[in-house]
Amino acid sequence: MKFDRTDVAILRALQRDAHTKAADLAESLGLSLSPFYRRIRMLEESGVITQYVTLLDQEKAGFPVNAYVSVAIEKKNETRLAAFERAIANFEEVMECYLMTGAFDYMLRVVAADIAGIERFVMTKLTKVDGVRDIHTSVALRRVEYKTALPLRTRDE
Repeated sequence: MKFDRTDVAILRALQRDAHTKAADLAESLGLSLSPFYRRIRMLEESGVITQYVTLLDQEKAGFPVNAYVSVAIEKKNETRLAAFERAIANFEEVMECYLMTGAFDYMLRVVAADIAGIERFVMTKLTKVDGVRDIHTSVALRRVEYKTALPLRTRDE
């Protein structure tokens, strides 16, 4: 989807703080509330805005450990991959899951309160998923950069 300057300004502001008052944001963009809300509704209906969330401080919430877990599936086929994805969707520790190219089929970002929590996840949940052939786990030592805002551009940029 191509955005104009107003769309980009709205989306950037909402990515920074979705709690911003609509009236304040509309005013800062030189819009009245009706056109502002029309643009928001258009962005929602087009699927660009999928949801509004509150981001928690991972460490303060009790989950300071991030592990990146690569998973290889044996005898890959559509049914087996779909079954793995359904199983992973039920594990609350899994924050992200990507189907990958290369030696491993999936990359997971898993959070836990401690290293023992990562071990419990791998040993009591992940190894029990049918079709898992190989698992490689790397624990992040520290977060260097973390972004939630996409680098939006207007259609002219």
